[in-house]
Amino acid sequence: MSNRIHSITAMEILDSRGNPTLRIWVTLGSGITGAASVPSGASTGRFEAHELRDGDKSRYGGKGVLVAAQNVIDVIGPKLHGMNVSEQADIDRVMIELDGTPNKSRLGANAIVGVSMAVARTAALATGRPLYESLGGPGARRMPVPMMNVINGGTHADNSLDFQEYMIVPHGAASFAEALRYGAETFQALKALLKARGFRTAVGDEGGFAPDLDSNEAACALIVEAIRTAGFRPGPDVAIALDPAASAFATSDGYELRRTGGGLKTSAEMTALYARWLAAYPIISLEDGLGDDDWAGFQEHTAMLGKRVQIVGDDIFVTNTQFIGRGIKEQSANAALIKLNQIGTVTETIGAIQMCRDAGWNFVISHRSGETEDPFIADFTVAMGGGQIKTGSLCRSERIAKYNRLLEIERELGANAIFASPFPTSPVA
Repeated sequence: MSNRIHSITAMEILDSRGNPTLRIWVTLGSGITGAASVPSGASTGRFEAHELRDGDKSRYGGKGVLVAAQNVIDVIGPKLHGMNVSEQADIDRVMIELDGTPNKSRLGANAIVGVSMAVARTAALATGRPLYESLGGPGARRMPVPMMNVINGGTHADNSLDFQEYMIVPHGAASFAEALRYGAETFQALKALLKARGFRTAVGDEGGFAPDLDSNEAACALIVEAIRTAGFRPGPDVAIALDPAASAFATSDGYELRRTGGGLKTSAEMTALYARWLAAYPIISLEDGLGDDDWAGFQEHTAMLGKRVQIVGDDIFVTNTQFIGRGIKEQSANAALIKLNQIGTVTETIGAIQMCRDAGWNFVISHRSGETEDPFIADFTVAMGGGQIKTGSLCRSERIAKYNRLLEIERELGANAIFASPFPTSPVA
């Protein structure tokens, strides 16, 4: 049977926010077909690969992706026709060269990454192997510790919180299935606490609750209480991860905490704020605590906090080896967030991960706030073996799809599955 690409097609579908995105199919000469759907971010770094939107205000407020879909059908598909689906790096290189721009703005990063993901899935189907093994080899068996977004703020919710994500990290569990249980029980305990105190329990884009609290810090205290209420130890069993997404409240003068009335703060004052929180709460990971152009601040931030907590760069690195390389050289973090659609191909994403590995950095595979039911990143996380995934809360089916796929993978691996915390120590609150 032929493993060469026969056709590629695409259509406009909706993501979890009701905005258009792409679903792409790759069909081989043998008749095997694989598909992938493309996520979209709300909190985006300035240097991310370009997501192509139609701009036609008469459809979806200009957010349509018909042009990107047509680029897949008319431009990318014919160019990849006849290529062996197993040649992922060559296929991705051809698409990058075909686009010809630094940020994939001609054809659209959403078009390119969708094809790249669909190619990877079709290649797995062609060999009869699960996607995680096809991408990661027979040694791909490490299950990730999930970072579960349980309280939303910032650009992900219309509430009183400046900071975007407060996450629970059930790293003290013995397996992924148990970690998921720890997280789900803590999530339900948090919901009951919020309801008992008269806070709303509606959820934000990623499934976390969006209460109007008196301060950003109050969210941490609530989470610690929920962990205890659920019967777990704050820290050793279930810890906290933060993603303030500081670029969203960065100004030319510093960081303005408008929603909570926290005032204007310098980079050093933000770092001091986080240091106080680290002393008070079992926080083990801090992502985007400063803005995406505050390189000097990140350097000081990491020097002061990096031995106590995982410092993750997202908006500042955007899964781009150019920026990750600078971060490694300047010691601006000790971990990177990894998003396929930030850079635009599976091959480039793997390159960014390899750079982290070579530097001894951690990396966290991440979803986007505008997701689909496609569980691609669940397999991708196991394939890469980094031991961490960030894919939202314990509700909303587009998030649960990833967790359920990870449950399936752990079951498939059986006794060969590995679940190990990437955080060697965790303080007790």
